Amino acid sequence: MSTPSTAAFDTGVKARHRALWVSGDYPAVADVIAALGERLVEATAIGSGDRVLDVAAGAGNVAVPAARTGAHVVASDLTPELLETGRTRHPDLGIIWRTADAEDLPFDDDSFDVVTSCVGVMFTPDHLRSARELVRVSRPGGRIGLINWTPAGFIGRLFAVMKPYAPPLPPGTQPGIRWGDPDYIATLFGDKADLESHAESLTVSAFADGAAFRDFFKAAYGPTVTAYRRIADDAEQVAALDAAMAGLADEAIVDGTMEWEYLITTATAR
Repeated sequence: MSTPSTAAFDTGVKARHRALWVSGDYPAVADVIAALGERLVEATAIGSGDRVLDVAAGAGNVAVPAARTGAHVVASDLTPELLETGRTRHPDLGIIWRTADAEDLPFDDDSFDVVTSCVGVMFTPDHLRSARELVRVSRPGGRIGLINWTPAGFIGRLFAVMKPYAPPLPPGTQPGIRWGDPDYIATLFGDKADLESHAESLTVSAFADGAAFRDFFKAAYGPTVTAYRRIADDAEQVAALDAAMAGLADEAIVDGTMEWEYLITTATAR
């Protein structure tokens, strides 16, 4: 399987990326999936004294439970507005909130015992460059932990539903959902780390029906907000996306809950 070539993306692409995640209310979405952060802390055995970097941290879904173990945590993200939410919510945990590009992390080689990213780094434009950065800042023998949505899971299918309505990806960019394929993620890291990956599922009970899910994501989730903005002047397309999103969620809700599949990857840096 081929990997994307490393390329420098211009500031316009990065500005667009930041704007996507500022739109809506991503911290509200992160609250729905908060258990994923705790799961990644558990999977990487983060504990007191560990030097931890959470990449594409948002408002701190991994950084916060990691800090509560007594670890020394840096939360980095391209979007300072999300970091400010985390800083405001959790002022007493000693987390360092640092604006940083996952493709060009401002940290020395071998700086951290544990490097994590929870449904974050998967959305960077240059997958290969991001993977190399995760390894570079990990000390030899350090742990890397990732959670990414799978293509076949609910969020992967949501992206497939939104694709016809969403803006096209910039040239050279790969779909983020590819990080949920264990074969693909293995090609990204190559011989730089020893990887183990397997699929798990997050149980979500936040939505009574498909319409409730659609309305929440339509208002809060950046990629969905962006898709709707693109078609805002076409009532027929808006209605079609409304129906598709609600229908997808209605199919997924069973006895009041949904199962959102993700790939969890743990690695040891070489």
